[in-house]
Amino acid sequence: MARELPIFPLPIVLFPGAPQPLHIFEPRYRQLLQDCLAADRRFGITYVAPDPTPGADPAPSAGDVGCVALIRSNQPLPDGRSNVLTVGERRFVLRCWISSTHPYRVAEIEEFDDDPTDAAEVSTLAADVRDGFGRLARALGVLTEREDQEIELPSDPQLLSFQVAASLELDAPAKQALQMIRSTSARLRQLATVLGPVAADAERRAAVRERARGNGRGGRHPEIERTT
Repeated sequence: MARELPIFPLPIVLFPGAPQPLHIFEPRYRQLLQDCLAADRRFGITYVAPDPTPGADPAPSAGDVGCVALIRSNQPLPDGRSNVLTVGERRFVLRCWISSTHPYRVAEIEEFDDDPTDAAEVSTLAADVRDGFGRLARALGVLTEREDQEIELPSDPQLLSFQVAASLELDAPAKQALQMIRSTSARLRQLATVLGPVAADAERRAAVRERARGNGRGGRHPEIERTT
């Protein structure tokens, strides 16, 4: 069902369930924040590419996909700015812009969910993605010297696909493509394809770092440590 929603265009691809901190400073978005806090605490985030042109005001187009952001907390600052924590809810398609008296954009949007998929297939794909992401997380833990940090992944395959998609350092078009997919199995399959080589590369780099740390004998080598 279509409904109206305030829109905050940002160079961010937001996924359902993903936390997204924001720093609100523009006057029009300060007003958006106040209006949302006085209503249902929701607005839409749609991706727009950054435009360095002075005075540029890029906006998404009809047909673009975004995600509803729910305001979890708001920290007002003395000068009128705010630090806000939001979390992604349902995705939507931007149908059209609506003329309004607000200083920010308002659109007619239609929310959507994933289509039904085969439970057995989804379960198998989810296991592959969970394994690939675990390999990547362990390797990154070695590279960042944070081996003791554990990442808890949701058991629900759809939520898993969203969390992994949000966590991966992919370029915007790749994240947009994942955001638009309406099949949990298709999204998981795409993530598994991406995770394979990414995890393998991270594991190779982690192995090199571990060898460098130990200098092949289980001890650190100061010269190597200074150059890595």
